[in-house]
Amino acid sequence: MPFFDSAGVRIHYHDAGSGEAVMLVHGFASTAEHNWGSTGWIAALSKKYRVIAPDVRGHGLSDKPHAPDAYGYASMGADVTRLMDHLGISRAILMGYSMGASIAIDLMLSHLERFRAIVLGGIAYDDGLEDKADRDAIADAYRADDPVTIKSPVAKAYRRFAESMPNDLTALAALIDAERLPFDPAKLAAVRMPVLIVVGSNDNAIGDPQPLAKMIPEAQLLMLDGRDHMTSPTDPRFKEVVFEFLPNALP
Repeated sequence: MPFFDSAGVRIHYHDAGSGEAVMLVHGFASTAEHNWGSTGWIAALSKKYRVIAPDVRGHGLSDKPHAPDAYGYASMGADVTRLMDHLGISRAILMGYSMGASIAIDLMLSHLERFRAIVLGGIAYDDGLEDKADRDAIADAYRADDPVTIKSPVAKAYRRFAESMPNDLTALAALIDAERLPFDPAKLAAVRMPVLIVVGSNDNAIGDPQPLAKMIPEAQLLMLDGRDHMTSPTDPRFKEVVFEFLPNALP
């Protein structure tokens, strides 16, 4: 299994197939294998593309720093561009899900020249007004010695999901504590690139994706009927629309 050094953080990644490079960035408390492997994305895309799927720092087999300043979208996004440099990839297609979509947006705004097209899954616009108490409760739940002491049902659910995979709960708590600023609507409006946004119609975890789609001039929005945040990645329609979108988006 390949690893590379990203400015002192060891990052594990999958590398499959050949052709145009597709960078896949997974969601919070997940892994490349869980988000993209077991759902069939790596197998499907690698028939036509070269698929690179890292374990985001703090996740999977990658290093898991315990300091909040090791995280943030810019730091996690830098691992993606450094991995591209490591593999000699100058430009790629970028696809992210949930937290991975937020990382992809940060890369879209900071390193637009590195990408040909972008797919954002399970994402809506975050104006920074979300309930900080919920974030703090989730971080506290990860730090709790005994899960029985966790009061918040949402925090309990996050803890259960995190423990269903080989996660370091202290690292996940540090990631939650990292500073996260809302994306600048003016910068989103300046993006001139094909962007596809895919969200489940029953995804109550993220809010309304319509405002984000309207902020990005060339964005297309697909709602997956009856799917929620956890089930959208497995929907065959998600793959179908991505395979339709990419050939038309590439020069």
